[in-house]
Amino acid sequence: MSKLKITLTKSAIGYDKSQGATVRGMGIRKLHQSVIQEDNAVMRGMIHKVRHLVEVEMVAEEAN
Repeated sequence: MSKLKITLTKSAIGYDKSQGATVRGMGIRKLHQSVIQEDNAVMRGMIHKVRHLVEVEMVAEEAN
């Protein structure tokens, strides 16, 4: 399964509290912090909800 690199580029302050909770649910706590997450339907839904706050990149799979 592919992975996504999600980076918080804009603060959630001033937006609906549920959007801040969504960012926290992704594992992001600070501005400009990046996390690597699995590319699945749940994560895609979270990204869609806060798409104005985050930047998303596809990450290549590592060979074992």
